[in-house]
Amino acid sequence: MNSPIANAHPTATESTNAPFDLVVIGGGSGGVASARRAAAHGAKVALIEKDRLGGTCVIRGCVPKKLMMYAAKFGRELAEAAPYGWTVDNAQFSLATWQANKRVEIDRLEGIYNRMLENSAVVVYRGNASIRDGRTVMVDDVTEIHAKRILIATGARANRHAVPGIEQAMTSDDLLDLSVLPKRLGVLGAGYIALEFASIMQGLGSEVTVFYRDQLPLRGFDRGMRAKLADALVAQGVCLMPGSAMRSVEKQDHATVVFAGDTAFEFDAVLNATGRSPNVHGLGLEALGVALASDGAIAVNEWSETSVPNVYAVGDVTNRMALTPVAIAEGRALVDNLFTGTQRTVNHASVATATFTMPPLSTVGLTEEAAAEQYGALRIYETEFRPMKVAFAGGTSKTAIKVIVDDASDRVLGVHMLGDDSPEIIQALAVAVTMGATKADLDRTIAVHPTTAEELVLLREVSRRVTRA
Repeated sequence: MNSPIANAHPTATESTNAPFDLVVIGGGSGGVASARRAAAHGAKVALIEKDRLGGTCVIRGCVPKKLMMYAAKFGRELAEAAPYGWTVDNAQFSLATWQANKRVEIDRLEGIYNRMLENSAVVVYRGNASIRDGRTVMVDDVTEIHAKRILIATGARANRHAVPGIEQAMTSDDLLDLSVLPKRLGVLGAGYIALEFASIMQGLGSEVTVFYRDQLPLRGFDRGMRAKLADALVAQGVCLMPGSAMRSVEKQDHATVVFAGDTAFEFDAVLNATGRSPNVHGLGLEALGVALASDGAIAVNEWSETSVPNVYAVGDVTNRMALTPVAIAEGRALVDNLFTGTQRTVNHASVATATFTMPPLSTVGLTEEAAAEQYGALRIYETEFRPMKVAFAGGTSKTAIKVIVDDASDRVLGVHMLGDDSPEIIQALAVAVTMGATKADLDRTIAVHPTTAEELVLLREVSRRVTRA
């Protein structure tokens, strides 16, 4: 029996005679989850992917990035081990060794995605997709696929237009494929990708300088926590250059030069982390009449419907919230609605997230700024302390916690945490925040001692009150 995973294209005749209920364009986390869920509902499903199954997150994003973060964290923990009685002499890091092992792990994960699609009887086509009409998709302009519905889940790609010469810089894809650690690394931008890699590469031994135009990094996060993260990065050794007027990037001899203001900065490598754009090029959306937002994202409603009947979109290509679990949730909600008659939508307001810097910044719910705009009066609870592990080792890094409460209802509107283990803590706490937990609910919860997380249920004193102007 032949595998439904098609390395060669099924013929156009076969596709015409056997139309699909759904064709998914994009084999990343959102696309694969949608295809498998539709197949589980009994639909006949095709999936088109031009590169590797697993998409940005698995192949060149979240997963390898966090594996690199673990490598950097080991280096920091080795330095902290001596007061605990451990002697570690001549410890050295080899990026080449990490790289070889990373490739093995990514190959393993891609194999899992292949098997999941095979076991779900999803037919996979390899190549570039272009949409001809609301029921027809071409693969490499050779194979014609007919389907009752089309789902676009093509994700996003790195911007390459922020400053002249930025094509001379690496993207995060390139950085994750390095086998030699750059001694000097310049980073352009101050979002998730920029700060995560700046922190990681500094932890591995690079000298890192980050250029950005704003006064604080990580726009969109709580302002107070952004300032604390900036302080933590500087304490780690990262050089931050806020308010940078970046003019251009040039290759000169063996260096990559960043021109910012009137100064030229030389690096062994420069990372372009100025943002990502929806990956819509070549899909034929303009000719089809699919409406796009001003940033190039596919415009969709809360049901993930585009302006063209039978054409849908989920994930980063819609630019609603560029997070892997959100893409998966959007895709599954859409497919359930299409094939089971449910009417589910995704609540983007209560999505927890984390930046895997060192230390990580994690959050769920509203920032103080957003809460102040939406609610009449707030109570802010804050604490900052050295965790037991750090204090014993003589370290200076601190954990910071901020809880934002609506004064009228006592409901917890947002929780923000900077410190080790904060992503794991926020994920569990997100359940309570999503369910509408109040400050009183936190207060009557018994603490687990000694832990960092216990501080969330021990906050009693109001740090300050905020009223809407």
